[in-house]
Amino acid sequence: MDWSLVLASQGIEATILNVESMWGLEVAERDLEKAQSHLRQYTLENRGWRWKQRFPGSGLLFHWGSLLWVVAISVLYYWSMVRFPQLPELGMMDNVAVRKGEWWRIFTAVTLHADLMHLAGNATTGAILLGLAMARYGFGVALLAAFLAGAAGNAAGLWFFADHHQSLGASGMVTGALGLLAVQSLSLWRRFRPGQKMLMRGAGAAILLLILIGFSPGTDVIAHVGGFMAGAILGFALNMVPPSSLQKPAINFTSVLVLLAIIGMTWRRAVVGP
Repeated sequence: MDWSLVLASQGIEATILNVESMWGLEVAERDLEKAQSHLRQYTLENRGWRWKQRFPGSGLLFHWGSLLWVVAISVLYYWSMVRFPQLPELGMMDNVAVRKGEWWRIFTAVTLHADLMHLAGNATTGAILLGLAMARYGFGVALLAAFLAGAAGNAAGLWFFADHHQSLGASGMVTGALGLLAVQSLSLWRRFRPGQKMLMRGAGAAILLLILIGFSPGTDVIAHVGGFMAGAILGFALNMVPPSSLQKPAINFTSVLVLLAIIGMTWRRAVVGP
């Protein structure tokens, strides 16, 4: 294909042939010597250039388990807004209350949403980003890491907001998943030298997405940026482990159990008290 384009650029007509599973070009006899000369020059000028290159980790694309997360946060929203409307007040992030000892709000706030629009925004974006992160790090590992990143984003508000500040939502968890994905690209740097530019574009795209979804007016920018940075830090640690190990069912099952234990314990403290 590329040789035929070379000849076409020089005004030489060529026909691509496939004979007995072999590919070739057919040119007029009068153009043979000229065509060979151009192709020889093209080959010399492009030696060392590989059209197709293997991209490590490209076999892991998307994990549909992220839809289970969407179902989970939707159920939690129903409980908190319909069945038990007192839960948002007990579990939302409140920097004054946290400073007084109610540390569990850092975690419980990740499971709450203010309204349907808030829920829908996090569910649609989170389903995509978490699905990609789960494909790379494993279903349970990515879910736990993103949740901890979201909690870290809430904790960041303790240092940046001197006045009374309240927030809730899984957006810090969503940007935490984005941080995991950004670091995934950087972790391939040494193992895939020819793709350095592609990897840099991936990291740059993650930062641009953070700006797009994390800096919207009226949102908790600190929680978003804090979640992204925490996700990137956790991603660096996870990338020290071989991907095949992270995909093991036992590790992911244990990660899910740890996540459920954190959510259950913190909500118990929120409802029952210290």
